[in-house]
Amino acid sequence: MEFWTTYNAAELLSSLANADRALKSVLGDEVEVEEVEAAPAAEGLLGEVAEGEAAAEPSTHHYNRAQNPLLAVLDPYYAGGAVIGVATTADVAVVNKYLAMDVVKDAFPADVMFKWGIKPDPMYDNKVALYAIKVERPDGKAPLDGSVISDAREAYAQKGADAEVSMSMNSNGVAEWARLTADNVGKCIAIVLDGYVYSAPVVRQKIEGGNSSISGNFSIQEAQDLANVLKSGKVPAPARIIQDEVVGPSLGQESIDAGLISFVIAFILVLLYMGLFYRTAGWLADVALVTNVFLLMGILVSFGAVLTLPGIAGIVLTMGMAVDANVIIYERIKEELRAGKGLGSAIKDGFSNAYSAIIDGQLTTIITGVVLFVFGNGPVQGFATTLIIGIVTSLFCSIFITRLLLEWVAGKWGCLSFSRKFSENFLANVKFDFVGKRKFSYIIIAVVALLSVVSFAVRGLNMGVDFTGGRIYVVRFDQPVSDDAVREAINAKFSTIEGVDASNISCEVKQFGDDNQMRIFTQYKYDDTSEETTAEVDQLIYDAVKGLYSYDITLDQFKDTVSDENGIVSSNKIGPAIARDMIFNAFYAVIFSLIAIGLYIVLRFKKWQWALGATSALALNAFMVIGVFSLLYGLMPFSMEVDQAFIAAILTIIGYSINDTVVIFDRIREFLSLYPKRNFRENINNAIGSTLSRTINTSATTLVTLIAIFAFGGETIRGFIFALLLGITIGTLSSIFVATPIAYDLMKKNADKE
Repeated sequence: MEFWTTYNAAELLSSLANADRALKSVLGDEVEVEEVEAAPAAEGLLGEVAEGEAAAEPSTHHYNRAQNPLLAVLDPYYAGGAVIGVATTADVAVVNKYLAMDVVKDAFPADVMFKWGIKPDPMYDNKVALYAIKVERPDGKAPLDGSVISDAREAYAQKGADAEVSMSMNSNGVAEWARLTADNVGKCIAIVLDGYVYSAPVVRQKIEGGNSSISGNFSIQEAQDLANVLKSGKVPAPARIIQDEVVGPSLGQESIDAGLISFVIAFILVLLYMGLFYRTAGWLADVALVTNVFLLMGILVSFGAVLTLPGIAGIVLTMGMAVDANVIIYERIKEELRAGKGLGSAIKDGFSNAYSAIIDGQLTTIITGVVLFVFGNGPVQGFATTLIIGIVTSLFCSIFITRLLLEWVAGKWGCLSFSRKFSENFLANVKFDFVGKRKFSYIIIAVVALLSVVSFAVRGLNMGVDFTGGRIYVVRFDQPVSDDAVREAINAKFSTIEGVDASNISCEVKQFGDDNQMRIFTQYKYDDTSEETTAEVDQLIYDAVKGLYSYDITLDQFKDTVSDENGIVSSNKIGPAIARDMIFNAFYAVIFSLIAIGLYIVLRFKKWQWALGATSALALNAFMVIGVFSLLYGLMPFSMEVDQAFIAAILTIIGYSINDTVVIFDRIREFLSLYPKRNFRENINNAIGSTLSRTINTSATTLVTLIAIFAFGGETIRGFIFALLLGITIGTLSSIFVATPIAYDLMKKNADKE
């Protein structure tokens, strides 16, 4: 990061006009250029330093490209402060080409250097500003760089409701910053990171001591972003844009609405399920669940966590999994009541006997969440954050809040119901030879595994942009269109590119949500993530599909993701470097989560056989889910891409399945201790049977939650939820018919001898 002095726009406007004349003389007949005046700089500066860009109404003055080739693409109407003109993103490459020409360079002072703003700005009618930087040092370096920044933070201004940024410098920068601000009072100083201007505030006075405040009608989010840029200046390595995502407000609002609707419906279903199955105790558990939601939201707000759609899914899934602790407790209390104990003793002993299974199960899920957070990116980290916090708050609410409520009701009224007639003896004392059926489960697993291997070899996986690199656009049309029509139009356009074989360019088109919205994925120049190439691809997509609109949509309208209109509503580009990193991170995440869980089980259960049985089942669960995605992609009416969200689903399945497995293992360990003279196989079968009610109830509440998200959560998350639905169903069955039988086969000889 660097701090640069700048030219005022008024100092260069005559040079800009001369450059336009010179360019016209090269490109065609010279035409007289009319006088250009700068728009006045914005007033109302709030701090020691304030934003210097002009704020004007949209321009009504248009230049003709034939007569004014430079001014037509670099509009000087918004000139002010250090900004000499603005351009659309599509014209940035053209302006760069003109500025690199010798005739244009000769029109400007030798010490001027031009740098673009980081992104289109609503202040400039959603165009990108071009800043005039002054190069003062003979070596061409900036007078001050980001290494002198000791801290930067956002805060609200002392007057008004706008935000500002407070910046502190270390001893190395204090003296130079004082000189720099003293020499440039009334001028702008540009804050540049990796060649792009993030801000160009006006210096109001000499600043001593190294403490400065930057203001300029910032929102709190804009102030946070600028503070982060300033703090990133301490990092010596340059940053490269390897992933860029733009989501328009329409798609974003649709996702938010869908997420909230699914959250409310899923939460209500969970509350009803608990109340209907466990009667009074169930409604008390619902109070704890509501408390859990408030605690979770409060912690997320205090951490400043950004709530993404996967984050909302993490909250909803946490609600489903939070029921697990209450189910374990209530099933243990029901066992104590059936054994003839009084209500108070049953509550006390039920909680005591449930602690081990609850803590073991939740800790293994937290391990998965930690691995997700360490190896994940963006939305995956949001999912992991909400999952980890949700598990911690659910543990507190289940163990503390629920117990307080139960003991209060029991002490006040002396009675408390834990079931209804249909649920009183639900799956109690199930007698079934689970271990004896292991051969059938092994055969089924072998068949599914074989089909998966064949599918991998023949069909492969539908790898998403996260793992391949490329660009994804979600494009909205003003009328229903077919994916075939869009695909043909895009392929036809790519086939006209000179020197490019369109058949070698991966380009996929699929309906995304409504029938007037398409998701377009292309790998054309996927290894070049520059703004120029992005503008080129934007232009190609626009040229390809503009004929599918019922009116003449302009390029600017098509690319405008700010307004809730037709055109591009979201875009995402990922370079090959981050795609490779994501592949390795996904692999590491799965492997390390299995290793961490295996080590935890070895420590808790003292035998490696339990760990091998559990981790083998988890690996098979993940493999079967991946296999199903290979078999079914392209056949299902929703996206089944293997991307970051899919890896998050796989790791969530691992965490959920190990939770179920550990509960069963914990009951087997208890039965082996209580009934040492019983046959090993009998103890295992009885332990599985005694936990069957808990297993079914927990899985049912979680599946009800996921079904609600799948139905109402929106298109963007449907594939992710389908993976969870599939994985949790497989995981529940594998805990009973795979993990436990494998551990049994590994231990039966020694166990029978004992």
